[in-house]
Amino acid sequence: MTSTENKPLKDARKILIVVENLSVPFDRRVWRECQALREAGYQVSTISPRGIDVDTKSYEIIDGVSIFRYPIWQADGSFVSYLLEYGVAILMSFWLMWVVFFRVGFDVVQICNPPDILILVTLPFKLLGKRVIFDQHDLSPEIYQVQKGQNWKNDLVVRALLAFEKLTYVFSDVVMVVNESCKRIAVGRGAKSDQNVFVVRNGPSMQNLRNVQPNPALKNGRKYLLSYVGMMGPQEGIDLLLRAIRILTVVHGRNDFHTRIMGGGTVLEPMKQYAVELGIADRVTFTGSVDYPTVMEGIASADLCLCPDPKTPLSDKCSLVKAVEYMSLGRAFVAFDLEEVHFFAEGAASFAQPNDEGDFAAKVNELLGDEAIRKSMGDIGRERVIARLTWEHSKEALLAAYNKAYDKKIGAMVEATP
Repeated sequence: MTSTENKPLKDARKILIVVENLSVPFDRRVWRECQALREAGYQVSTISPRGIDVDTKSYEIIDGVSIFRYPIWQADGSFVSYLLEYGVAILMSFWLMWVVFFRVGFDVVQICNPPDILILVTLPFKLLGKRVIFDQHDLSPEIYQVQKGQNWKNDLVVRALLAFEKLTYVFSDVVMVVNESCKRIAVGRGAKSDQNVFVVRNGPSMQNLRNVQPNPALKNGRKYLLSYVGMMGPQEGIDLLLRAIRILTVVHGRNDFHTRIMGGGTVLEPMKQYAVELGIADRVTFTGSVDYPTVMEGIASADLCLCPDPKTPLSDKCSLVKAVEYMSLGRAFVAFDLEEVHFFAEGAASFAQPNDEGDFAAKVNELLGDEAIRKSMGDIGRERVIARLTWEHSKEALLAAYNKAYDKKIGAMVEATP
C-alpha cells in the first residue's frame, strides 16, 4: 500500500536507513528490516538511489515508511565509474540526511554496505548525538579481491577498502552481520565487542513459504528440473554450472532434465552465448530478473537445486541466500564445499570438490538417480530453516540490535547530563 502523507507514530523512536547498492523497497533485506521496525513501533525513513524500472519516485511513503531517493550514476565496472557512482551517492545521501533530519528527525542511522564509505556521511550526526548501526551485507575487500584477482596484501585498493571497513567499525555503535563467519570478522578484524555484533540472517519469512505450488510446465517436457536462483555476476560460477550441465549431457548421457536459471546481472548475456557455444542452449532457460513469487515457484518446481558459487575467500564466508531459499522449500541442492554453507546446510546438500565442475556434475547425476535421498535431504533442510533460519528469527536479532543502540544513546545522554 502506498500513501501520500506520512503518519508518524506518537512518541515513536525515529530511525533512518541509508543504502546505496539497491533501491528501496527493491532491496529485500532492507525492506524486511523497514517493515519489522515499523511493526515494532519505530518511525522509519530511508534513503536510497532510484531504481531503473522500479522505485523511480524521488519521494513516497509505502506502508508507513518514508522513502527518499536520488538519481545515481551507474558504474560500468571501471574504477573511474565507481568513483563517480560513490561520489554522487555520498553527496546526495548527505544532503538527504539533512532533509530527513529537519523534516521528520531520527535518533539512529543505519548504514548498509557496500560501499563502506557511507560512514563518512554519518560523522556530523554522531557529533549531534545520533547512534550508528552498520548493517554489513557484504565483505567489500573480499568482493574486490575475487572480482579483480588482486594480491590481498599488496593491492592499494584492497588496503583502502580495509581502511574504510575499519573506519566503519570504529564509528559504528552496533554492527549487524549476515552470519557467524562475518561476526568473527567484525570481532577479529574489526575489533568490535561481541555484545555489540548481532547476526541478522537473510532468511525467508514463513509467509513466503506458504501456498507455494510447483509448476510442471517449467520442466519443458523433461522428467527433472534443475533450478538456480541468484545474481548473474562474474563471481557466481555460472560458467562452472554451464560446463557441469554439458558434462551431465555428454559424459553421463542424461537427456531427461531441463535447467532453469533465474536472475539478472552483468554476465547474463555472455552466459546465454556461452550456453550456445557449449551446445546446451536447449537444456537451459535463462529467465533474467524475476519477482520473488516467480523465484519461489521455480524452486518449488525443481527436483534438485544448484549452488555453483566457486570457493573463494569471499564465498567461504557467505551464507548464500539461495541455499537457504532452497532449504526453505524442502529442496536438496548441490554446492561446492564452502565453509559457511557446509556449516548450516550439512545433511541438506551434497558437496562437490571446490571448483570442480566434473565432480559437481557427478553429484547432480547421483542425486537425480535417488529420489529417496533427495527427499530426506530436503526434509532436513526445511526443518532446519523453520527451526532457526527464517526471517522471524532474524527479526528478533534485528530488534535486539536496535535496543542495544538505543541503550547506548540513553547511556550517553545520562553521562552528558551535569
